[in-house]
Amino acid sequence: MDRTEPADDPSPAAVPPTAPAAAQRTSEAGPGIPRGLVLLLGAAAVVIAAAGLYWVSWLVGPLLLAMIIVIAIYPIKTWLERRGWPTWAAVVSLLVVIFGAILLLSAFLAASVSQLAALLGQNSGRSQQLIASLSQQLTRLGIDPTQSGGLANQVNPDKLVSQIGAVLSGLGSVAGTLIFILALLLFLTAESGSVSRRMQVIHQQRPHMTEALSGFTRGTRSYLVVTTVFGAIVAVLDTVALVVMGIPLALLWGVLAFITNYIPNIGFIIGLVPPALLALLTGGWQLALAVVIVYCILNAVIQSLIQPRFVGDSVGLSATVTFVALLFWAWILGPLGALLAVPMTLLVKAVLVDADPRAQWVEALLGADPPSPKSVAKTGRKAARRAGKKAARWRGNGDGRQPRGAHAATPTA
Repeated sequence: MDRTEPADDPSPAAVPPTAPAAAQRTSEAGPGIPRGLVLLLGAAAVVIAAAGLYWVSWLVGPLLLAMIIVIAIYPIKTWLERRGWPTWAAVVSLLVVIFGAILLLSAFLAASVSQLAALLGQNSGRSQQLIASLSQQLTRLGIDPTQSGGLANQVNPDKLVSQIGAVLSGLGSVAGTLIFILALLLFLTAESGSVSRRMQVIHQQRPHMTEALSGFTRGTRSYLVVTTVFGAIVAVLDTVALVVMGIPLALLWGVLAFITNYIPNIGFIIGLVPPALLALLTGGWQLALAVVIVYCILNAVIQSLIQPRFVGDSVGLSATVTFVALLFWAWILGPLGALLAVPMTLLVKAVLVDADPRAQWVEALLGADPPSPKSVAKTGRKAARRAGKKAARWRGNGDGRQPRGAHAATPTA
């Protein structure tokens, strides 16, 4: 008996559609949203969100600061709990330490600002001499005497240092917001113990979101550790150098160098201006030049060359992205936004980029060291294998049962 091979089914249903035919049917089904309109809508959404953040910056700033503090101290809290401490004791002890440090810093800044005001009063005559000398030099260059006097008054060292003192005084007088930040820290720290359970529930529905948020917390902690270590090194070196050169209030400028170290790219310039101007008032341009040279050697090398490499490796952001983020968040949230620019950028990146597999190409634009195409393909294959394994576990072992823990995400009747 002859056996014949079954003939191929020539029906149209068995023939897969070609790419042009599929594209034609897609276009016939209805036109999509034009890409230009999508870009315009996205830009409008960004503008509206930025305006909203700017309008409620009084609330967003302290809330973000409390969140970053909780992320930073959470490993210490878990370590104390593993040591046998009750949860309430660990939370209360950490809050006491944090607010003790804030109050101590506020008292130190207030005392230092009062000393700075007295020092400026003693050198007011020297300031007037510098203004007159600068005005004469501008007049010799052909500038009108009236205009030269106005320009000289704008760069009055006495006024600049007093304005910096007012900023430091504003940083120190945070007593009005301490109660608000204390309440935020208390609630956030007390509820941090249930974060892992919440993340497990979210992971069953949005695994990419949980991975992105975990990366955000790791990157934030790495950034804080790196910045704090380098800030302490810079503060100690600057304080020692200023004491050797005889600059008044050297400890205050060391603390300022430590605080401004959290401001990326331009923090060292902000920390350089006050001691340089004070050196100009007390010791002349030679001493001011010496301060500038020492700061450039110490701070520029450490903060501008060494630290950005470690920060880029720890948070995955390029130097250009951190600088643009500094300008944006400082405009939105003020001085607090400049201090929290990098953590805020990491949060936005985690929610909008890392949590969306379709937006992974943006990582090549934001990252400090873009991955190679081979590593991207390898990561994609690993992600596909993990997704396949999760789907297989969801289907069960052939009996239709759900995996363990899946009922947590299933709504009950």
